[in-house]
Amino acid sequence: MSLAEREEEQIPRRSLHDELVDRVRRLITAGDLVPGDKVPERELCARFGVSRTPLREALKVLASEGLVTLMPNRGATVAKLTLADLEEAFPVMGVLEALSGELACRNITDREIQEIGRLHAKMVRHYEREELGPYFELNQEIHERIMDAAGNALLSQTHRGLAGRIRRARYMANMSRERWTKAVEEHEVILEALQARNGERLGRLLKQHLRNKFETVREALSAG
Repeated sequence: MSLAEREEEQIPRRSLHDELVDRVRRLITAGDLVPGDKVPERELCARFGVSRTPLREALKVLASEGLVTLMPNRGATVAKLTLADLEEAFPVMGVLEALSGELACRNITDREIQEIGRLHAKMVRHYEREELGPYFELNQEIHERIMDAAGNALLSQTHRGLAGRIRRARYMANMSRERWTKAVEEHEVILEALQARNGERLGRLLKQHLRNKFETVREALSAG
């Protein structure tokens, strides 16, 4: 990567911490940083135009999410993700997602529903073009918008603590076209329940959606 390209990636100072956490998290969940490998702190500092101090603060956050392992005086390594980890994380995440759906239907505004509908339509276009990366990003954003609409800070904080592991597991699993189509259909009915402000139904759908996602991940890990 050239110096000019690195400068383009430099992070605005006003949102340094959150942006840095998010960018390193993305590198891990997308597999650009490999489980078991040492986090290349010097390389990341140069890439994002930051010093070691904010990067290490970001790594502490990612350690709390289970994405990295901090070792005294030895830096950090990308944490390995096992099926046992996911068997613990997915059911908890399912409960959180279900609660977010119930609360969101009570608190969400018409404008927020319209915006989620717009994101959904854009996500479907990426599905139709078989653009998996952008599809995943919009998929995640839709779930985050529903979580935000729930209006419960503690719920959001708890959700963030597990979201990284779930997102990483999703990237690990190669979805078949059949499963991908099913996932899009599930999102269609999730949107319908949100638009109807049917919190009980939306909660059930979100929980089942996550359960189905876990089955895809389980199959992928078992096959590997």
